[in-house]
Amino acid sequence: MPTTEHATNPYATHEHHDFVPAVERALADAPLQVALGRLTDTLMAGNRRGFGSFAESSQLRDQAKAIKEHTLAHLDRYLEQLEASIHRLGGKVHYAADAEEARQIIVRIAKETNSKLVVKSKSMTTEEVHLNPAIEAAGIEVVETDYGEFILQIANERPSHLVAPAVHHTRESIAKVLGEHVGEKLPNDPKSLAMVGRRVLREKFRKADMGITGANFAVAETGTVVLVTNEGNGRLTTTCPRVHVALMGIEKVIPRFTDLPVFLKILARGATGQTLSVYTTVITGTRRPGEQDGAEEFHLVLLDNGRTKVLGTPFRESLQCIRCGACLNACPVYRRIGGHAYGGVYSGPIGSILTPLYDSVTLNPHLPHASSLCGACQAACPVKINIPRMLIGLRELQHKKKPSRLENWAYGTWSFVLRHPWLYRAALKVSKWLSRPFSRDGWLRKLPAAGAGWTSVRDFPAPADRSFRDRWKEMNP
Repeated sequence: MPTTEHATNPYATHEHHDFVPAVERALADAPLQVALGRLTDTLMAGNRRGFGSFAESSQLRDQAKAIKEHTLAHLDRYLEQLEASIHRLGGKVHYAADAEEARQIIVRIAKETNSKLVVKSKSMTTEEVHLNPAIEAAGIEVVETDYGEFILQIANERPSHLVAPAVHHTRESIAKVLGEHVGEKLPNDPKSLAMVGRRVLREKFRKADMGITGANFAVAETGTVVLVTNEGNGRLTTTCPRVHVALMGIEKVIPRFTDLPVFLKILARGATGQTLSVYTTVITGTRRPGEQDGAEEFHLVLLDNGRTKVLGTPFRESLQCIRCGACLNACPVYRRIGGHAYGGVYSGPIGSILTPLYDSVTLNPHLPHASSLCGACQAACPVKINIPRMLIGLRELQHKKKPSRLENWAYGTWSFVLRHPWLYRAALKVSKWLSRPFSRDGWLRKLPAAGAGWTSVRDFPAPADRSFRDRWKEMNP
């Protein structure tokens, strides 16, 4: 289990985030509840339809998982191979140990290439390192070009979903935000709003000096960087500017080009239910002589930021995540509270693991408990990550770091009672007698003390009138 904390890290994502009030605000936000239900229902149905129509989907998911396991077991070798392949193609590779180093590297590249305007394709990794404020602080304009991310940028908000970052917005709120940005009163018609966004962003693409993207995958064998999008902005970001910088977590490397189709088949199905995303951009090297588009200069920034710390722990499986968002759509907790309540870049079940691991377990005490452990996330995951097991592991780690005297006493008492049958029978009788005045139709509507938190939102089953032992004696006199 990892034990190092980042208590002094000024970029710790949850240091000033209070989870419980954020959850309460989300639950009281009626428009958010409608938006979450609509989106997650649609995406989850697509996920099931996409995999259900594919006869060998389970075997394909197993194959993807095996490739990820193999890659992580030999990660140093494949990163070296990827670096050599990129260099052979004329690109440059940079290693960033943490978010601060990643920001410094990219800002330095922007200054050295005299870049004044930067356009960005959607990238959760750049959100992870808080890249935009660093670029702006250097006096360089940076523009998000994914439509949802663009709306969030001008609204000064963070993404709330891995695939649909602006899920918490309605078309009315988008019309208001975009209208204020362009200085026009806009209709809330989706097509009209899209055309305004296109008009604004196309001009940015035309003038941009640098394009920054993430990377869904990078092939060690060929030095290929792969972007999977549905809007096409990724292609404009990588072909129009003269400089292309890709920021990628080190776990995104895959060994061979023949491995790529396996992941392309499961990524779209897991994310939206599509057989294949609209745009799959495969970039191998810089612009060659005779080619009319593509970057003249390419930089790949490989980000650690806590990932190698996770490699040697029981949580290594979390590095297999391909960022499809399937677990968010299936999670009953995320479906009620949305992404912002989690406080960090990564939300939902996988975010409840990644954020404490990358950032700090101590500073994120609520996240490992933000799950019902129902297993819906694991069932939806394209690479079958055992998310519930890791959430339990994080809870165990929390308990070891800061044991609860009350919990220890409660479990110790329960253990003692279970080891003495006469005491167990007596406890059952006492519990039935004490709860009888408060039970109605087999349920307790209100519990005292610590139990009040449970019954404030749900009922608790009252002790049965007849125990299993009583029933057994009646059936076997």
